[in-house]
Amino acid sequence: MTSQVSSPEEQPGERVDGPGAGEQRNPAGVKDVRRLDRVIIRFAGDSGDGMQLTGDRFTSETASFGNDLSTLPNFPAEIRAPAGTLPGVSSFQLHFADHDILTPGDAPDVLVAMNPAALRANLADLPPGAEIIVNTDEFTRRALQKVGYAVSPLEDGSLAGYRLHPVPLTTLTVEALQEFELSRKEAERSKNMFALGLLSWMYHRPTAGTEEFLQKKFARRPVIAAANLAAFRAGWNFGETTEDFAVSYEVAPAGAAFPPGTYRNISGNLALAYGLIAASRQADLPLYLGSYPITPASDILHELSRHKNFGVRTFQAEDEIAGIGAALGAAFGGALAVTTTSGPGVALKSETIGLAVSLELPLLVVDIQRGGPSTGLPTKTEQADLLQAMFGRNGEAPVPVIAPRTAADCFDVALEAARIALAYRTPVLLLSDGYLANGSEPWRIPEPEELPDLRVQFAQGPNHTLDDGTEVFWPYKRDPHTLARPWAVPGTPGLEHRIGGIEKQDGTGHISYDPANHDFMVRTRQAKIDGIEVPDLAVDDPHGARTLVLGWGSTYGPITAAVRRLRAAGTAIAQAHLRHLNPFPRNLGEVLGRYDKVVVPEMNLGQLATLIRAKYLVDARSYTQVNGMPFKAEQLATAFKEAIDG
Repeated sequence: MTSQVSSPEEQPGERVDGPGAGEQRNPAGVKDVRRLDRVIIRFAGDSGDGMQLTGDRFTSETASFGNDLSTLPNFPAEIRAPAGTLPGVSSFQLHFADHDILTPGDAPDVLVAMNPAALRANLADLPPGAEIIVNTDEFTRRALQKVGYAVSPLEDGSLAGYRLHPVPLTTLTVEALQEFELSRKEAERSKNMFALGLLSWMYHRPTAGTEEFLQKKFARRPVIAAANLAAFRAGWNFGETTEDFAVSYEVAPAGAAFPPGTYRNISGNLALAYGLIAASRQADLPLYLGSYPITPASDILHELSRHKNFGVRTFQAEDEIAGIGAALGAAFGGALAVTTTSGPGVALKSETIGLAVSLELPLLVVDIQRGGPSTGLPTKTEQADLLQAMFGRNGEAPVPVIAPRTAADCFDVALEAARIALAYRTPVLLLSDGYLANGSEPWRIPEPEELPDLRVQFAQGPNHTLDDGTEVFWPYKRDPHTLARPWAVPGTPGLEHRIGGIEKQDGTGHISYDPANHDFMVRTRQAKIDGIEVPDLAVDDPHGARTLVLGWGSTYGPITAAVRRLRAAGTAIAQAHLRHLNPFPRNLGEVLGRYDKVVVPEMNLGQLATLIRAKYLVDARSYTQVNGMPFKAEQLATAFKEAIDG
């Protein structure tokens, strides 16, 4: 879904017939239907208003309709942030189109604001002429004062540049649910379903999936299920009958943008969980997850716990250290072992990661990065753990580091991380982030024959002959190609050997304090990582550019969208994106040497640029952001043009 074919995605002014463009009210009451190529919608309200559920349901129906899409959930770290305040605003942005897209979009075409705080927190992001649907019932004097409005923006003319739809969502919802034996407070909770129904009518979204979802979600509370269904249908009917909405919009499916296959909507964390299960099946090994809940990685633990039928065992440990300790023990026992966490958890796990380096056992350490340092911004995104992944252990303890570029790519990267860990007997750090973890996009479900063969051969018996002819097992006798040591499952007769963090003698595995042996083992472990086979870096440079944009991780979407904009305007620019961060692709130095300028956008203060400068002596120029949000395409396009123009 992320092909390099030029498309109109995110081109400024490209949407000729967007919401409100030359629109006229139809006095006869007949609804007008307009065709769009794409639209960006943002739902916003209190963290208790159900905006994430509303956005997720709208996204699911959009995916089932066949549009390409990209989402950006944005919510406070508190379980229930202060109601009606700016810090308590929760939002969900969805960009969907009839063609290939890459980001959740820079600016919403439509904002659904459930209260004054939601309006104030998001108004600055709206372009002129955007549509605003506000829940007028919440615009009380107290709610307005809480966010600094002296006068209601619905009355002072400050919204004159937008297409404002004042709708008493709460009142309409309560009226629609009068037949149910619910308190007013209980009825008001369904106002998000009313809004979802209205937007579903407005953009011709399917409804069957949402109705089925509500029936299943509230199966044990039939009255609540029926009330939510009634609110959803009332919202749809309101759009159909009211004169306030004389126009609805169609966005055709994006069939031509996708290769043939079966697709589903998927988030990054869900794709990672499925990728780990697929890796265990392809390796013919049980999957073991030792984890401690932490935002934004917990969803992987939750999902894997549902799949015991695939041989998955999940252990919710008492802390981060216990989680990785259990996982490393499972690796010693012959399982595909995983631990999931975020940056603070990686800090706690660092000693055991070093132990895994010394033991030379396969272990996947999944870091869903978030804003730091310390607790930082738990629900916001960042790419600031790269140097921690590279060097955050005592001694010389090298580990491979890889990163997915999109939500769907998390599936493939999980398989790649397993390949490296199993083949080279090493812990692997997989760096996703909050943007990928919570965002979603269409994913083509692969056929089983497309998946790699990850089967490994355990040690079966003696592998070394002594001078006297005695056959023995040497736990550190290495494969000449990969430098991996044998993987000996405990309990196998004749394969008894010593493990632990104290340095071992090459070959025999006996404890060794010999300086020459330690020097040899340190260099050998480094050589093993340096020798990992990774694909060459692919460069997208159709016009022979002199400037290269080099990215990694979740910056792929915004970078590619920005590159498309510049190329559409006639500017030559090259793009490359790193999946393997340690070791780097072998041709990276040669690629960097082709260009006069190299720009490295990162959601940190220049960590990849620092590595590139140190290793290749290239004057890599950083463009950085650490505000907890992903880059915008227009922002990067401007930065790249400035770099090209010097």
